[in-house]
Amino acid sequence: MALFAAVTLAAPTLPLAAQTDQRVVRGLSFVGNQSIDSYTLSSAIATTPSAWLARTWWVRWLGLGEKRYLDEIEFRRDVVRLLLLYRQSGYMRAQIDTVVTRTPDAAWITFRITEGPPVRVTRLTINGVAGILDTAAVRKDLPLKVGAPFNRFLFQASADTIVARLRNLGHPAAEVLRNFDSNADSLVATVTLDAEPGAYAKIGTIQVRGLQRVDTTTVLHAIPIHASDIYRQDQIYESQRNLYSLGLFNSVTVAPADSLDPDDSVVNVAVQVAEGPRHAVRGGVGYGSVDCFRAQAGWSALDFAGGGRSLDLNGSVSKLGVGYPTNGGFQKNVCSYLRNDSTADTLNYSLSATLSQPSFLSPRHTASVTVLGERRSEYKVYTRQDVGANAGVVFNAHRDVPLSVGYGVSVGRTIASSGLLCALFRACDAQDQAQLVNTRRFAAVNASAIRDHVNNILDPTDGSRFTLTFSHSSRFVGADPFYDFNRGELEYAQYFSLGRSTVFAWRMRGGLILGGTSPLAGQSTKFVPLEQRFYAGGPNSVRGYGRNELGPTGYFITDTTPGARRVQGQDTVWNSLQTAPLGGNAVVVMNAELRFATPILPDRMRFALFVDVGQVWERGDSLNPISGLRVTPGAGLRFATPLGPVRLDAAYRSQGTEAGVLYYIDKNTHVLSVRDQQYQPPIPSSFWQRLYFQFAVGQAF
Repeated sequence: MALFAAVTLAAPTLPLAAQTDQRVVRGLSFVGNQSIDSYTLSSAIATTPSAWLARTWWVRWLGLGEKRYLDEIEFRRDVVRLLLLYRQSGYMRAQIDTVVTRTPDAAWITFRITEGPPVRVTRLTINGVAGILDTAAVRKDLPLKVGAPFNRFLFQASADTIVARLRNLGHPAAEVLRNFDSNADSLVATVTLDAEPGAYAKIGTIQVRGLQRVDTTTVLHAIPIHASDIYRQDQIYESQRNLYSLGLFNSVTVAPADSLDPDDSVVNVAVQVAEGPRHAVRGGVGYGSVDCFRAQAGWSALDFAGGGRSLDLNGSVSKLGVGYPTNGGFQKNVCSYLRNDSTADTLNYSLSATLSQPSFLSPRHTASVTVLGERRSEYKVYTRQDVGANAGVVFNAHRDVPLSVGYGVSVGRTIASSGLLCALFRACDAQDQAQLVNTRRFAAVNASAIRDHVNNILDPTDGSRFTLTFSHSSRFVGADPFYDFNRGELEYAQYFSLGRSTVFAWRMRGGLILGGTSPLAGQSTKFVPLEQRFYAGGPNSVRGYGRNELGPTGYFITDTTPGARRVQGQDTVWNSLQTAPLGGNAVVVMNAELRFATPILPDRMRFALFVDVGQVWERGDSLNPISGLRVTPGAGLRFATPLGPVRLDAAYRSQGTEAGVLYYIDKNTHVLSVRDQQYQPPIPSSFWQRLYFQFAVGQAF
């Protein structure tokens, strides 16, 4: 800091005319930096470049973009700031030079950096942890390494690492004294970290302060610390997180009740809270391509009947503007995506009441019971109506890998077009189809494990996410004998930061259904309900295909007269052709995506290059055999918004939808018959016709 002050005082005072010159910073660059990236250097100085539109020669004449001006005094101080940063990073011989091109209204700045050799750590000694920590193991985990440049920031982080480990092993007053000997001439440094663990301590009393309506027992049940436990700093933090998760408090502080004495073997803990509102009302409206307009509302009662329980009442409706009784013809314009979707003819709705119990059996577990009634639909596939209840327990809810186990039972029916039922389940007469759409009892045992280590929920740039789910339905768990299957699905995604604004991400998803046999019209046939089958294609799947469009497909026509078809090359095109996704009992989807900043608005807009690979299969289906994966490369733009990134993707597909059976539906009798067992819709011939555009909110994965 002495160097900074000296240079600041020595900086000559510029004439008033020079200080008032308004030179736009058209360019700012760093040359010669190897150990510290340009983004870090630019963050350490006051001088910043103008926006891309204001500094790029072929568009700046438009006068657009934010203009940032050169402050000559701060610019001189920036040289000192960079010198200090390099010296703190171990480069004591670093030199900073500047090259500035000035015009009456603009400036182009280049910092020329000669880093020189760094001061390197030749010895790192840790004292005072014998019998508490494994010194060799700790040394491997410290940010500062022997042989690395003597970085003061990593030096402090290494001391903090040792302090954290000691405080998690019963030494709440632990401190680490830092000592070093650095020689700029010989470029060597020796480092010593002297730990003072203090007394081994246990928890004494736990004092809860600030309660007005909430019972003290509720707070004590929610925290993992108890009297006589070994003091662990991570459990102090976990207690604070648990209390915040109850939703009862506006603020929570969990800390030692008194100032810590290194000789104290007992630490009293104070829990200071400030209660918040007991009730909450929420609502919202929105728009989605497969929902048209939608609305939702909810009401919550916190600490319902005491014990930290919460009661949540929620309701939602969708397909507003296209579904009965609110059909406004929006499928002809703003909701045109639903134009050919027969499942969108009636409103979807959901009503639910959920009672949640925190600290179920242990502060680490939670339980919930939900009663619901709903009508939901899947694009072009089915409509499901049911009422039921779900109960579940989340074990280790506040840990890295929470395990959810639940049981659900409902009574309802799944409705689909007669053509789809015939194509998928071979139920082509009215009697068989009636059996499929009858009201039945469905029940299943579900389990899932999630490991979420990403750095941002809406737009991750680093970390990984793992999800494993399993469901079992049979008469042994209370389901109708019609249902007998096991369903498993695994998904893994990983994100890598490549610099400050570039991310490489990949995702793999796989699923398998093993179905039992169910009686249908006196026959035994494999049966997995429509709502449990796998579907793929869409903005979050294989983007070269529309929603649910990948995999087995059924084709239906209602007119076979000569005028109802035309020949296009070697293909036959039917004017009345309708399609329906059949889904499958196996699915694989793989995605890889490279995201990087655009030169225009780099903080708000990013470009993406991606490749999606996937397929859906129906194992054992001889009428719709499918082999091979489908590959769709593409590119897209990402726009940052408060709701997450909004994206527009264009994907190229070299193949059309899968070949399948073509059925003829008699308009009068509604009887189905096979017209062609291997019908292949025409594949677009030109490049532009093979592009598929997807618009969505949020990253694809």
